[in-house]
Amino acid sequence: MPTSPDPAFGLNYRPALPQRLGWRIGCLGAGFIMRDCHLLAYRNAGFNPVAIASRNETTAKEVAAQYNIPTVQSIEALLANPEVEILDVAVPPAAQPDLIRRAVETGKGRLRGILAQKPLALSVGVAKELVNLCADAGITLAVNQNMRYDQSVRVAKDILNRGWLGEVVLATIEMRAIPHWMPWAEKLESLTTKIMSVHHLDTFRYWLGTPERVLASTRPDPRTKFPHRDGINLYILEYESGARAASWDDVWTGPSKEGAAGDIGIKWRIEGTDGLMQGTIGWPKYPAREPSSLEYSTRQQPNTWVRPKWDDVWFPDAFVGTMAQLLVAVENGTEPEISGRDNLETVALCESVFTAATEHRVVRVSDVLGSA
Repeated sequence: MPTSPDPAFGLNYRPALPQRLGWRIGCLGAGFIMRDCHLLAYRNAGFNPVAIASRNETTAKEVAAQYNIPTVQSIEALLANPEVEILDVAVPPAAQPDLIRRAVETGKGRLRGILAQKPLALSVGVAKELVNLCADAGITLAVNQNMRYDQSVRVAKDILNRGWLGEVVLATIEMRAIPHWMPWAEKLESLTTKIMSVHHLDTFRYWLGTPERVLASTRPDPRTKFPHRDGINLYILEYESGARAASWDDVWTGPSKEGAAGDIGIKWRIEGTDGLMQGTIGWPKYPAREPSSLEYSTRQQPNTWVRPKWDDVWFPDAFVGTMAQLLVAVENGTEPEISGRDNLETVALCESVFTAATEHRVVRVSDVLGSA
């Protein structure tokens, strides 16, 4: 079968940048995701972090020195810092809602935007509270669902928007990867669903919208020794259009850390009435820069695989997009691409999957949204 030598010609995989790159950003948190992803991406994009705070002052000072951030201060001082226009939050999910509440209280009339980590909250009720709180204060709220800015995920959305695949029939994601669970994860009611599966559930929403119903199954991961209910996650999303989406979120992958040969990776596929596309996600190879991949074939180009190429990678390049979409929204007075209000449906979808898996029943996403 012939292969097109197609580069990433004209396909949308890079984010729109704000006109003003110098928005003054205050950073809450100085752990891995802030140090190695947010701040590296911001430096590459020309964004302007002006202050950083962390529970560990020594770590904050080290990160500030690494990225030439002029101000290191306490969390309370950063929340009240009159120079900070945009708040970038990178803290454990259980701690995030209270920090957003405090930021809104101290930032009214000054703070223009907040970029929250995903999930926005661990329940739909709390997520709704935060959305309404920010809206009432005139603060733009966006969520760092960074897989939407993985390059293959974004190109796939562009191809769907162009209609090249026709009507979507089936979308799948298969993850075989071993996460590094942070200590704070041990205290959460949900493990894999709200830390790992949230990426894939939000990606399905990005591609296809919010499903009507969810079927799911889970079992503990043999490698993870602390108690948890959801380890290996399997779920099916049912759409009113007839489309179906499914994922196998396998955090075990076999005993590859215990002596067996490993087979680590993430692949995805979308089938339509007029074509299909499939790809891989490069993230499991991090810190090596492994671009995600995509190929597609349509009835309009029979017997041909088209394979766009790019050099960007999910970690850290996608983190330019998650901040940029907030800054663009602040500039234009519009909703962010990944707004807090949009993310309510991702939080509800996570809750639906967790409930379906642990209670062994079919769950309607609208029931979860409406019950909060």
